Amino acid sequence: MNDEKPIRTRDFMTRKPLAFAPDMDLLEAARMLLDRRASGAPVVDALGNLVGMLTERDYLNAVLSATYHHDTGGSVDDYMTRDVQAVDAEESLMDVATRFVEHRYRSYPVVEENRLVGMVSRHDVIRAMFGLV
Repeated sequence: MNDEKPIRTRDFMTRKPLAFAPDMDLLEAARMLLDRRASGAPVVDALGNLVGMLTERDYLNAVLSATYHHDTGGSVDDYMTRDVQAVDAEESLMDVATRFVEHRYRSYPVVEENRLVGMVSRHDVIRAMFGLV
């Protein structure tokens, strides 16, 4: 019998990730993404509940909208993706690895009861598979 516990997402996720409030200025959020070379970040309400993601694609959509409609500015809430796929902190390493193979996401927010507790990337999964965490 194997007494090893399966590796859970909480064991290899990035804790305290960059996150935005829905009412944050879109340009400020975009600058933060660029400064950290991040492709996106979760959006959370005042209680820490996951309410969306702001991605590079969302920001490009905002830029195009501003170009064509002369509509500058706005908040994260105006452009964020609302239908967000998240990973539970207790989900196994193999289940998360399968998600990355089946979907083209670069990262997932990690939640416990819909509260953001971290982020997990493809890189995090590969490091965990090689025992580097």
